[in-house]
Amino acid sequence: MRVYQPSTLTELAAAHAAGSGQRDAEAVVSDSESEDDEYAALMTAADLSAARVVGLPDGLRRRVVVVLEEGDTRILAVHADPVDDADADDDLAWYASQELDSLLSGIV
Repeated sequence: MRVYQPSTLTELAAAHAAGSGQRDAEAVVSDSESEDDEYAALMTAADLSAARVVGLPDGLRRRVVVVLEEGDTRILAVHADPVDDADADDDLAWYASQELDSLLSGIV
């Protein structure tokens, strides 16, 4: 099963530099591998991420959800807002793990 870790761009940059994701108490585990359960877990994690970005400087106020495999800290993918202060109803963009350097360029 997948784990959806709420995050920020700076937290993601640190995890990417370390070569693994960081799971904390706010991580959301999907109830099953069904698309509906995984989407619900993703959106719950996105809401938790929104609370983490409040008050951050320009360029860093994007919801970020890191996708990990249960029992593994390797980053499988990332979902993130394409812009600062996106509406909570806006779709998150999907990034493969190979695209993280591009997503994070200019952040660190």
